[in-house]
Amino acid sequence: MTAQERRRVLIGSPIRQKPEILDHFLTSLLRLEQNSLELCYFFIDDNNDELSSARLSRFMKEVNRVVIHSAHAPDDHEYIRDETTHYWNERLIWKVADYKNKIIQYALDLRFDYLFLVDSDLLLAPQTLIHLIATDKEIISEIFWTRWQPDSRPHPQVWLKDEYIQYEQQAGETLDEAQKEQRYQQFVSRLMEPGVYEVGGLGACTLISRRALVRGVNFKPIYNLSFWGEDRHFSIRAAALGFTLYVDTHYPAYHIYRESDLRHAGLFLQATDKATSIPEVVRSCFEERDEGCLSQMDANRRTARPSLTLTMVLKNESNRYLRQALERHRDYIDQAVIIDDASTDNTLDVCMEVLKGIPLRLISNEASLFHNEVELRKQQWRETLNVHPEWILNLDADEWFESSFTAELPSMLEQNEFDLYCFRLYDFWNETHYRDDEFWSSHKTYRPFLLRYRPEMKYCWKETAQHCGRFPANVFDLPHHLSALRLKHYGWAKPEYRLEKLKRYRQLDPEAEFGWKEQYDSILEESPALVEWME
Repeated sequence: MTAQERRRVLIGSPIRQKPEILDHFLTSLLRLEQNSLELCYFFIDDNNDELSSARLSRFMKEVNRVVIHSAHAPDDHEYIRDETTHYWNERLIWKVADYKNKIIQYALDLRFDYLFLVDSDLLLAPQTLIHLIATDKEIISEIFWTRWQPDSRPHPQVWLKDEYIQYEQQAGETLDEAQKEQRYQQFVSRLMEPGVYEVGGLGACTLISRRALVRGVNFKPIYNLSFWGEDRHFSIRAAALGFTLYVDTHYPAYHIYRESDLRHAGLFLQATDKATSIPEVVRSCFEERDEGCLSQMDANRRTARPSLTLTMVLKNESNRYLRQALERHRDYIDQAVIIDDASTDNTLDVCMEVLKGIPLRLISNEASLFHNEVELRKQQWRETLNVHPEWILNLDADEWFESSFTAELPSMLEQNEFDLYCFRLYDFWNETHYRDDEFWSSHKTYRPFLLRYRPEMKYCWKETAQHCGRFPANVFDLPHHLSALRLKHYGWAKPEYRLEKLKRYRQLDPEAEFGWKEQYDSILEESPALVEWME
C-alpha cells in the first residue's frame, strides 16, 4: 500500500475524566496496532481537574498528530460519578453530543477515511481498530459490558430496538416477562461468541466511515423523538439514512465505570498486551504520578539543548505565507502550540500537514477573539504553558528569521545569562524589499520574540484591546539581550494584504486609540521608500 493509499483515521473523544482513569485510557490508545493506518487524535478537553488536562498535554507532546480543543464553556451542571452510577441530565447529554458533532465536523473538514469515537473510560485491545476496519462496515462498535448498578448483571452497550430493548420482538407481538428474559438471554449469549452482529443501537466505541459522515450521521437531537441519550438519536438517524449498525465481539473493551473498576484495569492491559505492541518507556510515562516530573519518554526525545516551543495565533492563513513559515520553523522547534482564531479556510490542514511528526497542540476558537486581542493573547499564553515549555518562540504566520538563525539558535538556548531575546522586525512591502520611512521603521526597534519561561515569575499583561503585545508586559524585568539576527515580516508584502489590514484597523481601532493614526493613514501610500533586503 502506497503512502497515498494509507487510510487516515481520526480517534476522537470528549474528555472530562479522573486522572488515573485517563492515564489508562491514553495508554490503551498508544497500544493500538496501526499497520498501514495513519492515526490522528482530536480530544476536547472539558476537564475540571488540572491534572487531567496536564495528562492530555503530556500525551500531545509525546505522540504525533494530536489536536486538543479546549472546551472553555461555563459549566452549570457538574457531572457526578460515584460507586453507584453516573448521574446524567439533559443539559450534560446534549453538551457531550455537541462535542461529538465538533469532532465529526473536524473529521469531515480534514477528509479522514474513518472516525473512531471512543469514550475516555474505555480500554481497548491492541487489535481493535485494525479489526473493526477489516469488517468493512460503515458503522460498527466494539462491544463492552457494564454493570449499570453495582448489584446488577453486566449489560452490553448495544441494543436491538427503541431506547434500550435487548430482546427480539416483532411488531404487534406481546411478550410476558418470562419470554422477554428468555429472548434477552439469547441476545447476550450470542454476543458472548466472537462475531459481527447486526444491532439497532450502539455507542461509546464506534468506528464510522467517511461515507457515513458525508451522508450526515451525527448526534443532533431529533426534534420529534423523546428517547434519552445522544446515542439513540445517532443510531436512529443512521438507520433512517440507510445504514445498518453492527457490533463486533472479537475484542471486547474494558469499561472503567467506577473507580473500583481500576483494580482490574491493569489486568486487562496485561492480558491483552503483546510484547511488541508498546515500548516499556511509553507505558511507564503514564504510570508516573508526579506532575512536576517529566516522563522518561520526554527525557529520551529531548535534544541536547533546551526545548523550544513555537506558539502562533492564526486566522485564514492557508493561502498566504503559513506553509513557508512552518517549513522553516519545523527544522528547529520541538513542539508547537497554535491558536486557530475561527478560520474558515484550511489553515488547520496546513498546520497538520507541515508539522507532521512534531508534537502539536492546536486550539480552535469557534468565534474570533481578535477584536479583544489581550484575551486572545492570554489564551495563547495559557495554552502554551499547558505544554510545560522551556523556551517560547512567539511568531505570526507571516514571519521567519534570516537563514543564519538556525545555526545560532542552540547557543542562544543553552546560555544561562539571558532569559529574553529581542529582535528587529523588517516589514516587507514586496518579496524582496522592506519599507523604511518615518512611519515604518520597526526594524530600528528591538521587540521580544524568544522567551525562557520562568514559572516562579508572576506575569502581567498590558490590558488593551489592540496592540497589547505577544508576551506579558513585564517580561523586560527578566535579563534580556538585543540580538543582531533579523526577523522578516511579510504581512504587508502584497497590496491586497495592506488594504485588508487597513480595513481591519479602521474597524477595530477607528480612533487610533491603540495604534498610530499617521501610520494607519500611510498604509496605502503609492510610492513608499523601500530598501532591498540583503542576507
